[in-house]
Amino acid sequence: MDVDVVALGESMVTFLPSRPGRLADVPSFDRAIGGAESNVACALAAFGHTARWVSRVGADGFGDHLLERIAGYGVDVSAVHRDPDRPTGVYFRTAGDRGTGAHEVAYYRAGSAASAMAPGNVDLTAARSARVLHLTGITAALSEECRELLHALTAPVPGRPLVSFDVNYRPGLWGDGEGARLLLDLARRADIVFVGADEAEQAWDVTGGPEAIRRVLPEPAVLVVKEGARGATAFDARGSRPRALSAGSRAAGAASVPEKDGTPSAPGLATGPRPTITPPTFVPALCTAVVATTGAGDAFAAGFLSATLRGLPVRDRLRHGHLFAAAALTTPGDLAAPPARDHADRLAALDDDAWGRLRLGPGWTQAEQAEEEANIP
Repeated sequence: MDVDVVALGESMVTFLPSRPGRLADVPSFDRAIGGAESNVACALAAFGHTARWVSRVGADGFGDHLLERIAGYGVDVSAVHRDPDRPTGVYFRTAGDRGTGAHEVAYYRAGSAASAMAPGNVDLTAARSARVLHLTGITAALSEECRELLHALTAPVPGRPLVSFDVNYRPGLWGDGEGARLLLDLARRADIVFVGADEAEQAWDVTGGPEAIRRVLPEPAVLVVKEGARGATAFDARGSRPRALSAGSRAAGAASVPEKDGTPSAPGLATGPRPTITPPTFVPALCTAVVATTGAGDAFAAGFLSATLRGLPVRDRLRHGHLFAAAALTTPGDLAAPPARDHADRLAALDDDAWGRLRLGPGWTQAEQAEEEANIP
């Protein structure tokens, strides 16, 4: 396989306001990039993993900007197709956080190049040539062709990479109740699933906490339920500490991950749901001075996947997710550079009391400020 992770999905040029206020009142904007899947690829590449982004962009200046910026993080963009007939998507947003009623987002993505992604116009070999293939529910909402593509990539066929799926339920993109059912089906076909407790309630009317969500999603080998500022819970049917993913660990039906004794464990796509063999693991979120929440979920997924690729125990996978999310939470844009690997590993190894006392603010990932900003006991 070519790379550690392939992330497939739409990225857009983002316009961030120069000052707070309504979109109607903001006089100018700063240009950035945004996209759930490319955010994950960029964070992983910045952390030292090999990553590829697979997508379609317009043959326009905004497409040029996306390719240049994403490649600048060290991501392979050679499988991105330039569409001469469709534009690159863009969107504008206010400076207010998404959690407030005053927040506005204006998307201009209808008919975009990425919305035309389909099994026949995407390099499926490039998408599958990875240890992990990361997808999100946003892609499924773009078009019927995109849904066909995700179903093809999540099909239980021989040689399929480990499939990571972030539900990313966006009601505004779906417009009806069909999206919730489709996302549940895609999640059940994946090996690693990320979902917010609030998403599960909104999409599937599931309440009762992580255990209730696990009952609805017993199929994925790993299920991560995020509960915002409270923390995250991981259910891992493979055991608490798999070895690092290896090039030869894939099995028919889906990717497999070697267990402690080296025996491959195949996901339950062909054999039906498997019971969780270890208790769920909960790790509280870090105390963070939040600048903006945009991109935090993508960063969490990147941190968790990085630790998974490295074979770290489930507690440390969750902690790396929280650390990557804290980097995004303390910056204003959609995409934030993660902490240095040795610094992240040192923080993830803290005992529970020291972890609970961490206080992270803007600039904490910078090496020269890390000790002071993290306030390590």
